[in-house]
This record gives sequence, structure tokens and C-alpha cells, in this order.
Amino acid sequence: MDTLSFKTYSAKPKDIEKKWVLFDAEDQPLGRLSSEIAKILRGKHKPTFTPHMDTGDNVIVINADKVKLTGKKMTDKTYFHHTFYPGGERFTTAEEKMEKDPTSLVTMAVRGMLPKTKLGRKIATNLRVYAGPVHPHTAQEPETIEL
Repeated sequence: MDTLSFKTYSAKPKDIEKKWVLFDAEDQPLGRLSSEIAKILRGKHKPTFTPHMDTGDNVIVINADKVKLTGKKMTDKTYFHHTFYPGGERFTTAEEKMEKDPTSLVTMAVRGMLPKTKLGRKIATNLRVYAGPVHPHTAQEPETIEL
């Protein structure tokens, strides 16, 4: 019996090529934007994707302060954190988070879609989020991606 044999490709550190990608978050739904960013950060859009390696690209997000939340999420969606003191539960709405730090909504949404491991924390360092339209990475000549 003659069967075809295929070897599974596993990327080596020297084989990884990282590009710079630019997303404009203006008037984009937060979840759809974040899932696309997470896919590119992880490297799943490349044929050389390897689960245990950082094969993804560097991502720049501009206009994070103009990202959209559908429905009444801006006032109803709550974010939770704990101060590690008794009774230290704190709840913040998306609107309050946007006023305090406009980049935090995008950053938190993308981080929640990455693996909760050492690799996920390393991949998250390849994300740069800016509230306005200006970013300091023009020397990297990022490729703009439209959603």
C-alpha cells in the first residue's frame, strides 16, 4: 500500500519574518477589530504558523479613542478588578475606561484573545496602541490593513 507522507512544518527562530502592520480603529467595532489583531499577532494568517513560536507580526493601532461599541455596551459593559484587599472588588464601565485611558479597551480586548501563557505575554508586547492618528513607527514602514 503506497501512502503519501507529509512532514509537519515547524518554524525555526531564523525562519521567522516579522512585518509591521497598521490598523485604523476609527469607527470599527471593538470585537471584530480585536479578533483580527489577535490573529495577526499570533501569526495564524501565515502558512508558517507554529503554535509554540512567536511567528506573528508587529501591530500598530491608531485612533483607539474612536473605536465603537455596539448597542448600550459603552454604559452597560463593566470591567472587574480586585485590589487584593478584603472587599476590594472594583467595577468600571467601558465609558469610564475610555475617558481615563482610551487605549485600554483595545489592549484588554486583544490580550483576552491571546493565550494565557508565557508565549501569550510575549506576543502581547508586539502590540502598540495609540489614542490619536500619530504614531512613532513610521521608520518601520507599516502596511495598512483595512477591515
